[in-house]
Amino acid sequence: MLCASVALAHGSMEVPLSRVYSCFKEGPETPKSDACKALIQAGGTQALYDWNGVRQGNANDRHRDIIPDGKLCSAANESHRGLDLARTDWPSTLITPDTQGRFEFVFHATAVHATGYFRLYVTREGYNPALPLKWSDLEANPFCSITHVSAQNNRYRLNCPFPQGKTGAHVIYGIWQRSDSPEAFYACTDVKFSNTPPPPSSWKELGQVQAREDLPAGSSVTLRVFDAQGADTESHVHPLTTATPAAQWIHALAQRVNGASSRVQVGVLDAAGRVNPVQDALGNRVYARETGYTFQVDIMKPPPGGGGEPVYPSGIEDYAEGTVVRGTDGLRYRCKPFPYSGWCKGSALHYAPGTGLNWQDAWERIP
Repeated sequence: MLCASVALAHGSMEVPLSRVYSCFKEGPETPKSDACKALIQAGGTQALYDWNGVRQGNANDRHRDIIPDGKLCSAANESHRGLDLARTDWPSTLITPDTQGRFEFVFHATAVHATGYFRLYVTREGYNPALPLKWSDLEANPFCSITHVSAQNNRYRLNCPFPQGKTGAHVIYGIWQRSDSPEAFYACTDVKFSNTPPPPSSWKELGQVQAREDLPAGSSVTLRVFDAQGADTESHVHPLTTATPAAQWIHALAQRVNGASSRVQVGVLDAAGRVNPVQDALGNRVYARETGYTFQVDIMKPPPGGGGEPVYPSGIEDYAEGTVVRGTDGLRYRCKPFPYSGWCKGSALHYAPGTGLNWQDAWERIP
């Protein structure tokens, strides 16, 4: 007896961050924004854990027929009904065109399947976010329609014309229709357009970087940057010698990255094309001048009870022969004897125990 199974493709908009993905990144159990808290109150946390599953399994290009007004953001899924709340305070992203008058949208696909099309719609000028989103709130035609696109590192990069004549708060409504299945995926993305458009910028947003929790002394935070093939290209480690609120450590990490990176900058893009870090747990974004990069933030906390061991590179100037540290991978390392011990004080990128390019020249792993 044969039975058919549905191969599920999953994903959502990552740049700019979709409504559901933004709330997931805030933390399903401890969201920071009032809108995300209201979403959970309306429908529970499962919608956020299923951030990549706003879908209709039998859409087959019949989106307006099967999704009624007022339920566009949930795609008429009861499990995601909190996404349809009419609010003016959904976390949003200010977007601006590049030097060619275009914008690169990035769709994060946790499963990659054949694409029929991506279509992006934007709400009409005068759209009122305090009312439920209806099909008639969207422009009649998509401002971007792409049929031929391949995923890199599970990301579809959609180079689109920038929507024209828009100011203030809007919603971009994305539809990903598969060609190998009638299944389609949907994403509401809350954006803002400047009333006085800034000059075009060569920076491309890679995504929002969020600090979801305060961290204890002895922690370290690391921004890692990957190329289009997923290989590490940069690693920026920031140790915390004292207990630090979320907004402060993300600001300090951004400053460290901006002073050292040749590929990315972290902060808020201003009208002059500069990226400035802000003390806001949810306000910073990562930008690059070239496409294809991705990033993640690794957080390493001290072991329970502290253990008396610093987290590398805290106290780097004190590392001498026999010094034991916790690497950012949580494992224990000991500084090798002279003459190798001098390298324990070296560049974090090259000698970070367990992760640096030449860490074994300076450190040995111990139980």
